[in-house]
Amino acid sequence: MATQRYSVTPHPIETLLTWVKSGEIAIPEIQRPFVWNAIKVRNLLDSLYQGYPVGYLIAWKNPTVRLKDGTLSTGKRILIDGQQRVTALMAALLGREVLTKDYETIRIRIAFNPQVERFEVTNPAISKDPAWIEDVSEVFAPTVSVFQLVTNYCQKNPGFSQDAIFSAIERLRKIINNHVGVIELAEDLDIETVTEIFIRVNSAGVELSQADFAMSKIAVNETYGGNLLRKAIDYFCHMAVAPEFTSTIEKRDPQFTETEFWPAMRWLKDVNDDLYDPTYTDMLRVAFTFKFGRGKLQDLVALLSGRNFETKQYEEVIAEESFRKLKEGVFAFINETHFKRFTMILRSAGFVTRELIGGQNAVNFAYILYLYGRSENMPPAELECLVRRWYVMSILTGRYTGSPETAFDSDMRQIKARGIDNYCQAVIENELPDSFWTGMLPQLMDTSSVKSPYFLAFQAAQVKLGDKGFLSRDITVRDLVLNRSDKHHVYPKQHLKDQGLSRGRYNQIANFVIAQSEINIAIGKKTPEQYFSELREQVNGGKQKYGGIVDEKELRANLRMHCIPESMLDGDIPAYDDFLEERRKKMALRIKTWFDKL
Repeated sequence: MATQRYSVTPHPIETLLTWVKSGEIAIPEIQRPFVWNAIKVRNLLDSLYQGYPVGYLIAWKNPTVRLKDGTLSTGKRILIDGQQRVTALMAALLGREVLTKDYETIRIRIAFNPQVERFEVTNPAISKDPAWIEDVSEVFAPTVSVFQLVTNYCQKNPGFSQDAIFSAIERLRKIINNHVGVIELAEDLDIETVTEIFIRVNSAGVELSQADFAMSKIAVNETYGGNLLRKAIDYFCHMAVAPEFTSTIEKRDPQFTETEFWPAMRWLKDVNDDLYDPTYTDMLRVAFTFKFGRGKLQDLVALLSGRNFETKQYEEVIAEESFRKLKEGVFAFINETHFKRFTMILRSAGFVTRELIGGQNAVNFAYILYLYGRSENMPPAELECLVRRWYVMSILTGRYTGSPETAFDSDMRQIKARGIDNYCQAVIENELPDSFWTGMLPQLMDTSSVKSPYFLAFQAAQVKLGDKGFLSRDITVRDLVLNRSDKHHVYPKQHLKDQGLSRGRYNQIANFVIAQSEINIAIGKKTPEQYFSELREQVNGGKQKYGGIVDEKELRANLRMHCIPESMLDGDIPAYDDFLEERRKKMALRIKTWFDKL
């Protein structure tokens, strides 16, 4: 029978609020901003007023750490689950401001009507209505006189029983005596177990919750500047998406702008590039794997706690060193030169817009590779080539789609052991042999997903190789991808639907070409037999119906760029399935041509 690794103790809400104010329970300053809306806060107060249970909180006391002088520390409790509820109570009952998911500091005001014993979110109408106490935090103010409060209320609302009003307000005041169960996890639980518990109780999802937990660990450690590091990570990610947020930070957090982080990230204020918009999960993965040579975020949590992996003990010196290294990793990540050169490398491979970027973890590891190569003084041209080829290899083979942390961990350990160039070149050769291009890739391209890495890679290949749009004389695929383009069905959709084909069949990626809207519209639902016949006439002096190409050699070159059999121009129109099979093979070889040039 398994030993119970936790205790459950009921505590009055008043005690919990006291703990939060005194720092006994740590709610990281900006760990997961307050995401509840005001109606949820109102509902929580109503549940407490009615005497309903409001769920358990889960707390874990930081491991006892051996300090430099040999003594043992006693850690704070970290609130693992229940932050939103506790923050809601702080906001509503104590009048504390909260930070929203939009990074705005606001006051949530909940009103109470003692006549009907009802709660509402305060609005202008309620504020003008004397029947409502417009902010319940007034009732809980330390200096409030309940007698005076009831007297004033009854003066504004004559005709109501003073005793009834007093009774309702007293009942409201007593909700802080309601008990909430606190599940305290055993102090000696290892980090891995606590992380597992955190994942299971948290509805945020497995992938993000390990990063959330790591962010909690960072934010509560003020000794080594974790609170500022947490802000730096959070602010950078927000500014990458919304550069205008810069002025908000400068206005609302002048203390942060005085730190060393601000000059290192303020360059984002003028950048409107969304090619790589990292989340804090992405940033942690990159900074951690680059500096520590590990890929699993639970290892980061352990190291920040001071864990010695050999002795299984916790040592302050390890925690201090881990915060220092993570900070270095974050500075490397947010460095303007690093970030811009990395995105330039992606662009130089043909990935010129966010829409062409596939799995984020493949991008993350490519950035790790870039930072590590720089730190090893790898010649820039060689490093750029390696990063491009590694990124393409990883998206085509799905290297980081299954268990990204395991793959990160394995690749980074091998890179450190065998050298970046030796290992990466060996993996690329092994993963992309000739048989991949001629056998495997055409099979993988049997898909109708336009978001598939194979179709994204094909478009990037066309961008890099300077291909023109389908049937376009002057407009390039790059122009179309960056501005406005249509994914045209070579065998028109309606033509195939009329034959009874399903969506998954007529939307095969091997049936798509990147084309100007006007060319797509001109072809419409005409059969391939009809419009290829008209194309043949067009390049032999006939009417110009589709695009500006009037030279047969130029037209045949355009068809080759798009991997369409030239024989179709000669009237040899294959059956749809045969066309798809042939075009997949040609597209795979086009991707190989591109890859060989990277």
